[in-house]
Amino acid sequence: MHTAIEFKDIQKAYGEKTVVEQFCLSIEQGEFITVIGSSGCGKTTILKMINGLITPDSGTVFINGENIKSEDLITLRRNIGYVIQGNILFPHMTVEKNISYVPNLLNKRDTQRTKTAVEKWMKIVGLEEAMRKRYPDELSGGQQQRVGIARALAASPDILLMDEPFGAVDEITRGQLQEEIARIHKQTGITIVFITHDISEALKLGTKMVIMDKGKIVQYETPNQILRQPENDFVRQLIGEERLADSALH
Repeated sequence: MHTAIEFKDIQKAYGEKTVVEQFCLSIEQGEFITVIGSSGCGKTTILKMINGLITPDSGTVFINGENIKSEDLITLRRNIGYVIQGNILFPHMTVEKNISYVPNLLNKRDTQRTKTAVEKWMKIVGLEEAMRKRYPDELSGGQQQRVGIARALAASPDILLMDEPFGAVDEITRGQLQEEIARIHKQTGITIVFITHDISEALKLGTKMVIMDKGKIVQYETPNQILRQPENDFVRQLIGEERLADSALH
């Protein structure tokens, strides 16, 4: 096991407002990290620092031990999948073309390799073969989200970043997508950093959870440890007394 992602003394402010401060975090390869906290606590800012979309004012982000300041960002991003809420697909491209977008860039003329990757990931995320030639506006919200996940994974990245990916779908679809992503994580051993507003989702999916408040980490433990020993009142409130009482019984 090695450290896949590391934040060292990260600071970030927008004008007068400091959004992240003294932020240190080390994520092991193969972990499924769920990140939850108060609104505006810096969750998305931290996520976007991993793929270089946001640069810290001070401090360093390391990916696989390398300082990303010295990395070529295009190469870096090809090795990091990125899925956002209501995933934005290319509307003029079929499902197949959406998923094969990054593999095409990487495989150049090796079309068979790309075709194999598309088939593999469509199967893994639970999309039927018949959907290959459909366009995004012919799909349900849940299907679009699955295409987004397949597209993010089609180049077999080491890291997958997910920013509230299931926030825009109904409860039943959300439950199915949670099962799907948990299975994909198990199957591939990919490192996932997953932002959510939903405490049940964070507890269910994470091998570890980061709880943030006002730009700082309040607690970083396994869901079980957090349920057994919440760090402070903020964590207790976030989790809810009912869940805490429940976990004390088991």
